Amino acid sequence: MSHLMNTYGRLPVAFSHGEGSWLFDLAGKRYLDALSGIAVTTLGHNHPKLVKAVSEQAARVIHTSNLYGIPLQEALADRLAELASMDEVFFCNSGAEANEAAIKLARLYGHGRGIAEPAIVVMEQSFHGRTLATLSATGNKKVQVGFEPLVSGFVRVPFDDLAALQAAVTGRNDIVAILVEPVQGEGGIRVAHQAYLQALRSLCDERQWLLMFDEVQCGIGRTGKWFGHQNAGIKPDVMTLAKGLGSGVPIGACLAAGRATSTFKPGNHGSTFGGNPLACAAALATLAVVEEEGLLSNALVVGDLIRSTLAKALEGVSGVVDIRGAGLMIGVELDRSCGALVTQALEAGFLINVTADKVVRLLPPLNFSTADAATLVEGLAALIREFLAAQ
Repeated sequence: MSHLMNTYGRLPVAFSHGEGSWLFDLAGKRYLDALSGIAVTTLGHNHPKLVKAVSEQAARVIHTSNLYGIPLQEALADRLAELASMDEVFFCNSGAEANEAAIKLARLYGHGRGIAEPAIVVMEQSFHGRTLATLSATGNKKVQVGFEPLVSGFVRVPFDDLAALQAAVTGRNDIVAILVEPVQGEGGIRVAHQAYLQALRSLCDERQWLLMFDEVQCGIGRTGKWFGHQNAGIKPDVMTLAKGLGSGVPIGACLAAGRATSTFKPGNHGSTFGGNPLACAAALATLAVVEEEGLLSNALVVGDLIRSTLAKALEGVSGVVDIRGAGLMIGVELDRSCGALVTQALEAGFLINVTADKVVRLLPPLNFSTADAATLVEGLAALIREFLAAQ
């Protein structure tokens, strides 16, 4: 009997090691990893430059705490600020913590403007984390059940619907920010229209609200740009990152720019482990490899290839609703619940995921090759056709 809390519906497999886009279980069977630990292992498995950076840093110092200066943290903040054209960075350990920081920052910003009970606009079908505040911001009632009372101060509107948002905020003087994912991951790989994101930028500028992008899943090159919002040619006031930033070593970040700059002061927020030397070494190595190996363009090219070849392989198959995404963030929506496909794929040697009940979610490493893509499409298309035919 395991002493682990029963919080996960785990699949019947455990892995001993990985190499590139492949993982190997305890019996030696190999699996093509098209999930990347849910958009985490940016560089695949056992990348030599990441292993070297983490090993060398572990041999020097792993942790000192934020009571002291951390040169690697300063270097990582500088690099992220440069890539995002933003001004400040706070480091934490996860996407939920990064979004928690963003929510606190928005509330503090609102109080600074004399708003007693600041409210944040959030989206239906969104996912921002499992802390109490981020759970409350999340647009999924299933993950909220049993944890009431939820944190107040959120105004929920449909995703990618400007008219609905404008109607919801009309006459309100308590709004201080909009929190949105440029691509909803848990919500089913739903890509916001560029014009919508641009309109949000204009609206926030007009009303002096903070535009806050949750890039925990779609950031760090996954869409073919360093950050998903860059596809729309705009910049947020606040951006959150985690998942792929450390290629498996836990690290999160909350970035600020413009009117959000200098909101936090000493004592307002903190983290014991956030931005420690080991995590920052992993993140710096990840960013360097993404740039050196041209993984932004690879994500774009291979992502387009997977979507186009899947569309061709599944053309005319009854039950396939849509194949969509951006870069290596891909969703195949079916017309029925398809959670069983995850186990079927595992048995066939593929690691995939189903989210929003009916969407097969693919999040391969950014260095996924065209050969990996061909293997994935061939296997997955066959599994989907067999699944739909059997229903």
